[in-house]
Amino acid sequence: MDEAEEENGRQSPPTVRFISDGGTEGIKAKVKDYMTRDVATVSPDATVESVARRIAESDGHNGFPVCDGRRVEGFVSARDLLLADDPEPIFKVMSQELIVAHPDMDVNDAARVILRSGIQKLPVVDDAGNLVGIISNTDVIRSQIERVTPEKVGKLMRTLESIHDTEVSQRRRKIPLANLVPTQGKVYADELEGRVYEMERGLAEPLVVIENGHTLLLADGHHRAKAADRLDIEEMDAYIIVTDHHLELGMEKTAKKEGLETINDIQVVDYARHPLIETTKRLQ
Repeated sequence: MDEAEEENGRQSPPTVRFISDGGTEGIKAKVKDYMTRDVATVSPDATVESVARRIAESDGHNGFPVCDGRRVEGFVSARDLLLADDPEPIFKVMSQELIVAHPDMDVNDAARVILRSGIQKLPVVDDAGNLVGIISNTDVIRSQIERVTPEKVGKLMRTLESIHDTEVSQRRRKIPLANLVPTQGKVYADELEGRVYEMERGLAEPLVVIENGHTLLLADGHHRAKAADRLDIEEMDAYIIVTDHHLELGMEKTAKKEGLETINDIQVVDYARHPLIETTKRLQ
């Protein structure tokens, strides 16, 4: 410990275990693509009482990176504060042996670290050790969910081109739910509740929409669209498959036949009320 550290009671800089991407090749999703860039932090000189109050009053925070300027010095969690005295400075109770990620790290590697270490959040630092973001287990799950959609889109595009002997293109943008024409008439209540739960936590796989002339057909994501409507979300991220001319699509004919014009026309089916489903209470 040097003289300055002895004078102010600070401990030495934290031991940082830096996780690299292991030299993986190819184009892969990176931590910087999914990390949160606007990170709430606390000062090393903040008191236990003030940080405990911030955690209690925050929406979902159970700890904060401890930063002197932009440089990460530690991490403090609610658990670190449990037995500490209110006036105690954070630098005396914070965890100093940190696992941090680099923005260019493969997000799959970050997922492994989070899973194996049991931590919920990885601070993300640049080459100089400055905090540039944070990636959580929720961000990692979102990255895996979103990776499924391009496979669905590619398969649907190939199917359309093969069946209709045409060419289609792809775009990605947010789209108003009010403009969508559903292509299935029902969703299930249990799955809908699951999509609402995910969406409230920032987990939402993009919709798949076919732009067929002037009609926007919802090809995949009816439960997600219905969940968004329930949460008063007006638009969602979507992959848009664009036809080069109007096609006679079977899903569009089905939608017209069933009177499906808007998201509101989708019925919610509760399996628990299915006539062939019983509960033990009803059987007694």
